[in-house]
Amino acid sequence: MEETKESFKIADRLTLGITRILENMPGVVDVRFAEREPAEKRSLLSWEQKNTCILPEDLRDFYLTTDGFTLTWSVKLDSECVPLGCMMINSVARLCPLLQPVSLFSLPNAPSLADLDWEESGTERSARVPVAPHFDSRSRIFELDSCGGNGKVCLVYKNCTPGVVAQRSEIWFLDRSLCWHFLTTTFTSYYRLMITHLGLPEWQYHFTPYGPSPQAKQWASLYQPLTFNCELSLADPAGDLYLNKLDPSKAFKGKAKVPAPKKKQLTQCNSGGAAKGQSNAGRQSGAKR
Repeated sequence: MEETKESFKIADRLTLGITRILENMPGVVDVRFAEREPAEKRSLLSWEQKNTCILPEDLRDFYLTTDGFTLTWSVKLDSECVPLGCMMINSVARLCPLLQPVSLFSLPNAPSLADLDWEESGTERSARVPVAPHFDSRSRIFELDSCGGNGKVCLVYKNCTPGVVAQRSEIWFLDRSLCWHFLTTTFTSYYRLMITHLGLPEWQYHFTPYGPSPQAKQWASLYQPLTFNCELSLADPAGDLYLNKLDPSKAFKGKAKVPAPKKKQLTQCNSGGAAKGQSNAGRQSGAKR
């Protein structure tokens, strides 16, 4: 009993209590948190020596608590459980470089991601926008989350020199069009973002200029209305351009009675014209007599 209570406390600390919040949401079922053993220090040292990088202190502490993170939840639609939310951090063994070394058997002129590293001359970049990572040796990129095929969340070391240990890292999102989008400077900040967004589909696209798909927006407005509306107002100065405006006073206002068509007046006019015709005809006949 004491071991189960202790493991429950550890799981509750890791998830920041999000499991209890999800279980109380309407329609949410099958909330699963995969408990893992802590990573060994020698595996962390081996990873750093192999990749010539120093893990951030917060990420190191995270791996010494649990070797990876997986929390999934589903929703019930028409008596069927549909998987929806997924929060994942790869284990140390799966924290692999995004750019694999070139094979000896590859063609000499074969295209690679390094061919995408080109910059237009004369383009000005804002000072607030961080410099995007490079696909060549200037950056060392490691995959934290595959995002279900919708992109990749990466641990990025920039301004690297071959043979020199890299120390400063950031968290970036690589979308499906191979464009980089800055997320956070620390792993702790990214972890809080992941928990706050409940692992909803395509939540990383809220930090892109084009945003998530319409279906993902519907899920976010249903299970994350406060954060979704705040992000919408930040992304769009108008705040509600994509929201339908409904005025109840106008939508549910009783319709005014439309006056009946003036058929009677037309008939009266016709009857009056007929009477005038008859009187004229009578006068003419009287004159003839």
